[in-house]
Formats: sequence, structure tokens, C-alpha cells
Amino acid sequence: MKEASKVETVNSSKPARLGIGIISAGKVGSVLGAALREAGHAIVGVHAVSEASQTRAEALLPGVPVLSIPEIVERSEVVLLAVPDDALPALVNGLAETNAWQAGQIIIHTSGRHGTNVLDPAREKGAVGLAIHPAMTFTGLSLDLTRLKNCSFAVTGPAAFLPIAQALTVEMGAEPVIVAEGDRPLYHAALAHASNHLVTITGQSLQILESIGIPNPAHYIEPLLRAALDNALASGENTLTGPVARGDFNTVRTHREELHGYSQEEKADDITTAYLALAKATAIRAYERKVLSNEQFEQIINALNG
Repeated sequence: MKEASKVETVNSSKPARLGIGIISAGKVGSVLGAALREAGHAIVGVHAVSEASQTRAEALLPGVPVLSIPEIVERSEVVLLAVPDDALPALVNGLAETNAWQAGQIIIHTSGRHGTNVLDPAREKGAVGLAIHPAMTFTGLSLDLTRLKNCSFAVTGPAAFLPIAQALTVEMGAEPVIVAEGDRPLYHAALAHASNHLVTITGQSLQILESIGIPNPAHYIEPLLRAALDNALASGENTLTGPVARGDFNTVRTHREELHGYSQEEKADDITTAYLALAKATAIRAYERKVLSNEQFEQIINALNG
């Protein structure tokens, strides 16, 4: 509970400016609620149903009442909707059907996929709709508050009200970056492709290393992964190394054969599928950048196709 008391006392001398309600106390909502509270805003209520959500609310938003969704909407100047992407449209529309939204109320959602069109049912009731999405993965712990300081948020909304989203983002210590309404789905796909699939391929690699007896495979592969990511972020694809970039088609063929046998034995077809798809994508991008000659590219593709 030491972390909880720390969150509660930070910036307690600041006057509260906006009454903000949090729906819900998932990993994102609880952390952003704590960050907004730290910035001097009053958190009037939080929606937390599961035991895990209630625990997060107690740790990150101590003293904030746990309320029903209608109660939060009724009491809040700003409603932060931190619910899953697919749940957002039904929630917004359902509250509109019960006339819960209020004229002048600010509705902000944290979905990466959606822009502000999903908030049209609320805007038709006179509310202001905004979208903010932190480009960060959340643990739901207080350490996320520190991570926000190096984070960027995609902000979307009508030009007249966009400064509200930008200001709240800055107050949380992050950097606002404007993303157009129509670009939100593609933006979200890019982030999901980079972060989610990184976790998947890392898990696949760890599985293989563990199967051949490498002790503590995560420790073994960590320097390689960190260096690859750091180099890619610093210099892009110019840092690409490995058999595909070198045109080592015999090595690539051996990889395909070994992974095929491993996948059949371990019933892990996803590993071979991922390797072949990503190796082919790597070869195409290397060829387009003239890293591979025509002959090398053809040899690599043939090796991957078997």
C-alpha cells in the first residue's frame, strides 16, 4: 500500500480543475486516471467490476468512489472511456439511448482503432468528443506513471476542441501527436503489428531455445533483441543483418526444413508460418532497397518456397 499512499499525496496542493470520471479501472484507465489526478484534476468516480479492477482502483486511485457507469456519467464534466475497442460503440450508443450524455460534457476515449465518429451518439446529445491513445503498453502499476513521461499520445478531434486533448496529454507528461480521423485504423494496425507481433515472435524463439536445452533462454537472447530494436529505432532497416539480408539461401533453406520438422513434432505450425512470412517480407524489403540482387532475391524466395 506504499505505492497507493504515494499516488494519493502527489500534487495534493494543486486545486482540482475538472471533475473526471473513469470507465473503467483496467490497466489503461486506472493509470491515466492517476496521472490526471496527479496533474490536479478531481477523479469523481471509477467503474470497477472485476476483483483485479477493484484492486487497481484501490492502489492507483485511493479514496475515489467505485460507481456505476450511469452515476459516473451523471457526475462528471469529463468522462474517460478506457474500454476495449470492440466494446466502445455499444457503450456510447447505450448511454445515448438512456439520455445519459449531457450537453457540454467532454467525452474522451482511449481506443487506438477509433477516431471520434464512434462518439457521434454522445455528440448528438451536445457532448464534445475526443480520442486519445497512448503509444505504450500498460502494466496497471504505478511504474506506468513514470513511463508516461516518455510516451506519445495520438490525439484526434474537431479542431476547435483538439487543444483540450492536447492539454490533458501534456499534463500527464506525454507528447500529443495529431492523427487524422481516417488514419486511426491504419495507425492502430501499425502499433499492433510492431508491439503485439514482437511479443509473439519472441515467445516463439524462446520456445525453440528452451526445447534444445538453452538454460534461461530469455536471458540468453535479451542482448540480441535489445540491440536489434535499438538499432532499428535509431537507423531503420539499414541495420538489418542475418541470412536473408546476406543472400544466404542455403541457410534459409535449412531454417525452413528444420522449423518444418520442429513444428510437426511440437505441433507448433504457427512458428514455421511466421518465419516464412516474415522472411519473405524481409527479402522483399531488402530487394527493394537494393541490398539483394535479382539473383539473390530469387534464390531466397525459392528457398522459402521449398
